[in-house]
Amino acid sequence: MKSSGLRDTDLACIFKAATGFPEIERILLFGSRALGTHRKWSDVDLAIFGSAVDLDVVANFKFQLEEELPLPYFFDVVNYQKLNNPALKEHIDQYGKEIYNKREAGF
Repeated sequence: MKSSGLRDTDLACIFKAATGFPEIERILLFGSRALGTHRKWSDVDLAIFGSAVDLDVVANFKFQLEEELPLPYFFDVVNYQKLNNPALKEHIDQYGKEIYNKREAGF
């Protein structure tokens, strides 16, 4: 896997934030950071999965990542189940890198 440019501490913060949202079952990193074509300050694209994920969960998760945690990035967070763009879904399916799985985390 190509480097995402995210430090282990960054990934740990994202993981910890996800555990605070029982609705989130999985998170895939996608976009330039999943492809290894990012630049230092590229945003972080995250697709979140979960049957109970709604707009409030997406907004609150994004807010926590950008405003409450010591992460120097902007985040683009999408609800995979609500995506209407087949090309984006295909990109996430093909290139997405799983960075959180609720079951594997023991929750």
